[in-house]
Amino acid sequence: MEVIIIGTGMYVSGRGTDGFGTILPAVSEFHRRTNLISKLTVVGTDINRTNLTRDKFSKLNYQNKVNFPVEFLPSGNDPYVKYIDVLKNNESADCVIVVVPDNLHFEIVENCIKHNKHVLVVKPLTPTILEAKTLIELAKKKNVYGAVEFHKRWDKQNRILLDEFQNGNLGTPLYSWTEYSQRKSVPSDIFKSWVNNNNILQYLGTHYIDIIRFVTKAKPVEVLAVGQKSWLLERGFNVHDSIQCFVKWELDNKTLFNQTLLVNWIDPETTSAMSDQNIKFVGTKGRFEGDQKNRGSRLVLDSKQIEEINPDFCKSFQSSNGERVWEGYGIESVCNFMTDVLQIKNGKKNPIDFEGSRPTFMESLYSTAVIEKAYKSLQNKSSWEKINL
Repeated sequence: MEVIIIGTGMYVSGRGTDGFGTILPAVSEFHRRTNLISKLTVVGTDINRTNLTRDKFSKLNYQNKVNFPVEFLPSGNDPYVKYIDVLKNNESADCVIVVVPDNLHFEIVENCIKHNKHVLVVKPLTPTILEAKTLIELAKKKNVYGAVEFHKRWDKQNRILLDEFQNGNLGTPLYSWTEYSQRKSVPSDIFKSWVNNNNILQYLGTHYIDIIRFVTKAKPVEVLAVGQKSWLLERGFNVHDSIQCFVKWELDNKTLFNQTLLVNWIDPETTSAMSDQNIKFVGTKGRFEGDQKNRGSRLVLDSKQIEEINPDFCKSFQSSNGERVWEGYGIESVCNFMTDVLQIKNGKKNPIDFEGSRPTFMESLYSTAVIEKAYKSLQNKSSWEKINL
């Protein structure tokens, strides 16, 4: 199986952190489990960043004791290569994992599909409904499998919520409440080169918009958003510190319920976890509450501040036979996609078979619709904006 990764940033390799990111560990873990990666090509835009990614991957595979052919581009031998060249020169590649800023998703994913590659793209699919629908239609035309890396669907807490709701134990939904935030360094340092083309709802909130779709199969019908600009604006970033978004959802039986999203990316650097995240879901028969920051593990060392560890997302563990293995919902999200691609490659499945059970492009249209209409609401003095899909 041949895989292409487009992007070399923090989520790919942990660049700028002590870790290894999520995408490279997931691909490495997939090969450890299956021994099926025949070639990996990682392409970025800057040779220095590519070299840093190469160094990260070398350390990762040394720890994992996993080896397979890898090419990092651009390189000293090919300093001007672009991702489009990689697509053209790797016709036998089975799939592409796209990890780039949101405003580049449409162009890059469109070119991947035109080159007949199955695609996994980090959330959101696109910032606009029109772009998302265009990619959906193109993928259908080319019979290409397209999915969005909504890893929260693999979070055990959210899967408990899914089971309890679908078993009828929570009754008819009344409302859902989510608070989700990250440290100030995310917009002001890690993403500073492209943060002005994004917002916190689009970056973080979209996960829990997708979770409501995943759990209830409802459709969003109306959106209102309120936002504040202060700390980031003072530092030259014309983006919201925080956004509060209210979404009306409609079930197939026309029942309406509300979702409240409170998101920010200006938490103090001293907070005990990169992400502070909680969800509540209230129905006529019961409620579900998930504290997705405090999962019961705390690390206190002389060398660093107190840390609340999320053992469920993306972490390396020693197995019972002494191997280093990667586990977590971030790992399973990527590995699941590659397993799906293998089933298509081997003639066991078709792309359409994954509708309804995966975060496909069609499923991701709903979260895209909410973030587009929320942005319009912010522009229109927090007006209610209707969604018609």
